[in-house]
Amino acid sequence: MKSLLSLVAITAMLVGSQAMAIDPDKLAQALASPDRSAADKELDAARKPVQVLTFLGLKEGMTALDIMSGGGWYTEVLSRAVGPNGKVYMQNGPASLARGNTAETVQNRLQGRLNNVQRIDKDIAELGLAPDSVDFAITNLNFHDIYNSNPAAAQAMLQAVKTVLKPGGVFAIIDHAGNVGADNASLHRIPKSVVVVAAREAGLTIVDAGSSILHVEADDRTKPQFAEELGRTTDRFILKLSK
Repeated sequence: MKSLLSLVAITAMLVGSQAMAIDPDKLAQALASPDRSAADKELDAARKPVQVLTFLGLKEGMTALDIMSGGGWYTEVLSRAVGPNGKVYMQNGPASLARGNTAETVQNRLQGRLNNVQRIDKDIAELGLAPDSVDFAITNLNFHDIYNSNPAAAQAMLQAVKTVLKPGGVFAIIDHAGNVGADNASLHRIPKSVVVVAAREAGLTIVDAGSSILHVEADDRTKPQFAEELGRTTDRFILKLSK
């Protein structure tokens, strides 16, 4: 019986390993589609989704989780990237959905579109996903808000993501880079080194912390991330983590 179970596990691993890496040209074409909003497309220059997801190793057919997805810019990118055989969970807590026009934006984005996306309108501690069920998770420009207000809550978030990730699954944290010793809470930033320490404390492995894809030399990290002169283009880091 044990041999049979081992064979099943090995087969599942082999099937997973044969998932096809995203084709950068195919994804770029999908993101240029007329049915994608102009507002979303305007953000591509700063966020570089094709380069970022290629670096992170996302594959077609994967199950992905967009944590604190907001209006869902990354949710739609992931939806197009994993394709019809993949799945994307779009997570927003009730408080986030009630903020501004987020709930309306989410509704408009998904209505009659993105059929491989499933909403999770619950807090991170209540995801309701099975352990070891997600191939890829990402949170974009959010971690600083959690950590700067409550490091313990940030640690709980990391643990929650770790629980649902499959062994070997990827967790990406993208955020506004801050300077060590600065008032990063007011600037809405966070030093990469702080996130690295928090990730290690959660038992996550640092796969790659050196990407310069989203580095912006002109941003000295001393201005708030929403400063008008930055034009929504801050210096950002990408942490590629793994369970």
